[in-house]
Amino acid sequence: MTHPNPRQADHEIDPLFLNRRSPRAYTGEAVPEAELKRMFEAARWAPSAYNSQPWRFAYALRDTPEWETFLGLLVPGNQKWAKDAGALVILASNGMMKLGDELKPSYSASLDAGAASALFALQAVRQGWLAHGMTGFDMARAAIELNLPEHHRIEAAYAVGRPIAYEDLSEEQRVKETPNGRRPISDFVQAGGFLPRQG
Repeated sequence: MTHPNPRQADHEIDPLFLNRRSPRAYTGEAVPEAELKRMFEAARWAPSAYNSQPWRFAYALRDTPEWETFLGLLVPGNQKWAKDAGALVILASNGMMKLGDELKPSYSASLDAGAASALFALQAVRQGWLAHGMTGFDMARAAIELNLPEHHRIEAAYAVGRPIAYEDLSEEQRVKETPNGRRPISDFVQAGGFLPRQG
């Protein structure tokens, strides 16, 4: 039995985008470091202002000394299910970029890190894993415990793992693990500007 996916695109797109989801039911299988590095390799090729590449990833693999530190940064509700992930990842962005010999503020550091995040998650799908992004964690403590460099901002945390097969989920889990929908693009795309013109 395959995982049902009620998502339907209104315009033709690659199925990869519809298959990306954020599960909360993982098998507990460890993510091999080589597999995780393939995801980071995809993130590496994200676009960024002036090719500044402001993203920074820190990670802990399951059953390593760092695992408990990363898991302990999550809020209890996220710890409850993320404990079964195979890797935990924290994403940060560098708010400064080098232009010539000068260090200047980067207006788009968070946006650029977000692009890297999307490529990371999509590559995970290609490899048969899924990544669940979170802001439910102690960002201030993460900055301290993970030695966040100056000018950097913690952006998000991710649980990466192999999702539990649909047939092995409980009825309650099946409801929660059904991929959610999205608003139509007409809700957030408009020709000519962002808001209707007045008068």
